[in-house]
Amino acid sequence: MNDIQPTSRRRGSGGPPLGILAIVHAGLFLLALLVGVLLSGTGAFLSPFAGADAVAAHAHADWAAIRVGAMLQFGSAVPLGIYAATAFARLQRLGVRVPGPAIGFAGGLTASIMLMVSALGSYLLSRPELTADPHLALAFSFLAFAAGGVGYVVGLGLLIAGMAVPGLILGLLPRWLAWVGLVVAALSELSFLSLAVEPLQFLLPVGRFVGMAWLIAAGFLLPLDRREVRDARGGGGARGAQTEVRS
Repeated sequence: MNDIQPTSRRRGSGGPPLGILAIVHAGLFLLALLVGVLLSGTGAFLSPFAGADAVAAHAHADWAAIRVGAMLQFGSAVPLGIYAATAFARLQRLGVRVPGPAIGFAGGLTASIMLMVSALGSYLLSRPELTADPHLALAFSFLAFAAGGVGYVVGLGLLIAGMAVPGLILGLLPRWLAWVGLVVAALSELSFLSLAVEPLQFLLPVGRFVGMAWLIAAGFLLPLDRREVRDARGGGGARGAQTEVRS
């Protein structure tokens, strides 16, 4: 019994479950969207491109839905930041010593912060005393849109790339999942072009929702340590599993 306990502790010291963190992140974000629809109907979400007067009217009419959605969106940023830190530590533990995990952590932290900034912009938009000026309301709306759109998606793409590249090279993830991650990451990074080329804004929901699904799948499939990699390879890949990738 004493021989088993140290091994169990080592296996269980990989931090919070990545898959669960990703589910909580996606669940809170989707709940924010659902609450907006339930409280305000189909007009719950108004693009800042609708104009200052329309945005101000929407903010005054649906301030409660905007505020509750902002709260849930802010909350969804927390498990995302924890996910990024845990994934970085997990990849380090698996022997990945190239910049990829650090880039992924920076991207995940950026995505988390941008989501918070977007939520705070929405919260300010829900304050009637601040949105009496339609132009100020429009500024808050654009802040929420830009930070929660391009800011979040570009950061999320870096997080996905930082996991998908070593996952593909070292076989830490199924090849199909790693390749899907690389495609999603590339589309997410290209979404920055939508700041000047508005038709490319279709990349934002692709990076956001497919990216969330990818984080959930990768979170459950990424090994905890090298022992799991070796066991998955049937022992014959022990040498490869113990080999560190160094810059």
